[in-house]
Amino acid sequence: MNIWITLAIILVTYVGIALGEFPRLRVNRTTITLLGVGALLVTGQIAYEHMGDFLDLNTLILLFGMMILNANLQLAGFFRLAGRTILRFTHTPRGLLALLILVSGALSALFLNDTICLMLTPLVLDLTLSAKRNPLPYLIALATAANIGSVATLTGNPQNMIIGIASGISYVDFAFALTPVALLGMGGIWLVIVWFYPQEFRAERFELPNLPPPFVYRPLLNKSMFVTGALLIAFILGVPIAEAAFIAACVLLLTRRIRPEKVMNEIDWNLLVFFAALFIVSGAMETSGITASLFNSVSQSLDGSPVTLSLITVILSNLVSNVPAVLLLKPLIPALANPHAGWLTLAATSTLAGNLTLLGSVANLIVAEVASRRGVKLTFWEYTKPAFVITVISLVLGVAWIQIFIWR
Repeated sequence: MNIWITLAIILVTYVGIALGEFPRLRVNRTTITLLGVGALLVTGQIAYEHMGDFLDLNTLILLFGMMILNANLQLAGFFRLAGRTILRFTHTPRGLLALLILVSGALSALFLNDTICLMLTPLVLDLTLSAKRNPLPYLIALATAANIGSVATLTGNPQNMIIGIASGISYVDFAFALTPVALLGMGGIWLVIVWFYPQEFRAERFELPNLPPPFVYRPLLNKSMFVTGALLIAFILGVPIAEAAFIAACVLLLTRRIRPEKVMNEIDWNLLVFFAALFIVSGAMETSGITASLFNSVSQSLDGSPVTLSLITVILSNLVSNVPAVLLLKPLIPALANPHAGWLTLAATSTLAGNLTLLGSVANLIVAEVASRRGVKLTFWEYTKPAFVITVISLVLGVAWIQIFIWR
């Protein structure tokens, strides 16, 4: 193994992840990461028979189990039903905005934030366009609230899952520590959006249109809700989250009602492969000594305060995205003076940093892409102007909370 060859391959891989493409090649972040693994193999920097040792099976199984759960809830019509049922109980733009933030944030804490954006964006467009409202502030609120709400639990987003498995922090302890951060951040969203769009949020009433009821498959919905409730109870009782999620997925797959292909077609296989390849790349960093060198250079500045760790996490998250940033920083956290607070800081700031720009998280891109198909253009700068302020406020509040109540 040559540390310089390994470092060169990993740097090229992470640059590709940051850019999302290579010139003249039809690649995405997943294929770029796989190419990095291939280059490490060809140059002898990792051994083929040892690749499996680098995989974090607990994280992959947890993510897969939650995808199965989300797929069943989606096919049953749960997300459309929840959105339409709750959002129709408001008659003012400010009230609609508040409920949208609350609903998307709460659902993202229980399920994956990307799923919530995918399910609720069409609903928000239907409501706002039919009521002749400006859909852009509501779309920005949906994306930012889904990201911020997902801070609250270990199952809210992929990076939290990685941290939960690596840290051993229980579901309840994690939620108890970071739910206030999510609530403070969601309150900040409402204030910033109302401030940036004063014409849309004047004190006036309006009637939301009567939308056709969503299709709901009751037998599957009842079963999925029962399994979801049982899974949350298992999390609260301290059952290992990956094991509990996998068993819940198996129960849902035991059915006479839904063809397996329908469920499997809803799984984001691209994301699972991306994770697996990233685990191998980060494993090569550890075995080559790159991670140890990185820790030696920053360990002194990380001790004693969450501020430096937060700044490093925010910068890395916006350079290479939050999941790769977490994998880069994961080996450094156990050696901190307060690793428990370090894990929570890493979880909160890597997620909150995703709101900084439209490219900061997959959830943001989902909202923009779905809206564009309906002729609503959420541009980079239209999103970034309020989202930048939202990110700064949520990070300041989040880091302050962690500094006062956790990092001590």
